[in-house]
Amino acid sequence: MKKIALSKLNELFAAIAKDTELHLPVNFKGETVFKKWTEGDNYAKDSLKTVKSPKDLFFPQNENISNFRKEGNKFIIDPVELPKSGIVVFGVRGCDEQSFRVLDNVFLAEPVDTFYEARRKNSVIITAACTKPSESCFCKTFGIDPTDPAGDVTTWIVDDNMFFAVKTEKGEAFLAKYADIFTEAEEDDTYRVENVKYLANQIFAKLPLADLTTEGWGGDKTDEKFDDPKWQDLSTACLGCGTCTFVCPTCQCYDIRDYNTGNQIQRSRCWDSCMYKDFTMCAHGTARPTQKERYRQRFMHKLVYYPANNDGMFSCVGCGRCVDKCPVQTNIVKVIKAFGGDKK
Repeated sequence: MKKIALSKLNELFAAIAKDTELHLPVNFKGETVFKKWTEGDNYAKDSLKTVKSPKDLFFPQNENISNFRKEGNKFIIDPVELPKSGIVVFGVRGCDEQSFRVLDNVFLAEPVDTFYEARRKNSVIITAACTKPSESCFCKTFGIDPTDPAGDVTTWIVDDNMFFAVKTEKGEAFLAKYADIFTEAEEDDTYRVENVKYLANQIFAKLPLADLTTEGWGGDKTDEKFDDPKWQDLSTACLGCGTCTFVCPTCQCYDIRDYNTGNQIQRSRCWDSCMYKDFTMCAHGTARPTQKERYRQRFMHKLVYYPANNDGMFSCVGCGRCVDKCPVQTNIVKVIKAFGGDKK
């Protein structure tokens, strides 16, 4: 385990930024967001989670994927150049780290999404352990340890120091590259980190959603859940605003649009939402014409369809963003509880 004084973090950030793009949480207009680090930015180390997850560092909210133009009677396709180097993402919470693996199962499966792959494959993920969760957190429901999250490197803050533990070969190479900035942790430091983890777990055990469980959900529950009358009652209040999908770190729906720029056609990809009534609209209409069907689709995908195709892994990481942001509180927690997923 390595350590660095918090007062030297900007020295580390500056060294990283000389080699590659560094993205980390910063405070911006009263909110915490992931931002490309520049001199003068302060790492929002005390903020629990960003408004939006860092997924758009790999799956941007909007991106140009191709250009077309006409020369005489021929159409010329101008491919968009793929990113050539990865980035370092610092301060990722355990829930958001797991969301990357949820997205990997989608975008790195055949046929591979080359845009996502190019951004993801050479990037380093440095996670930050949680010590002060919010009441909307329920990541442990999905098997995440927020006090010791996965990633290439995991960090803990203890008093005036930050400790770094290697989790992957990529993480080992990262720490070796900046070895001059770190010092070796001592045996007493390891004890202090373990104590921080222990105390944090005591807090997590007392959260309002600590007893939330996925019991009764999974890849074999389609027939049992699909026609349940509870969906009608649950969906009645839903506004179809799509807020839940845009703050969700695992939602992967997108739309493709062509725009005439005057001298070429620009093909762009942008996030979309299965909660919108025109989602996947075709000439004959839409396959899910009612709000109940759209509402059911979102949660069946996260709790049934996705685990059916991904070895039981759920497409929710318990970050609680939808709990915080849904204007009518028809979030995934309400769905899980309605079907009995609560030990209380």
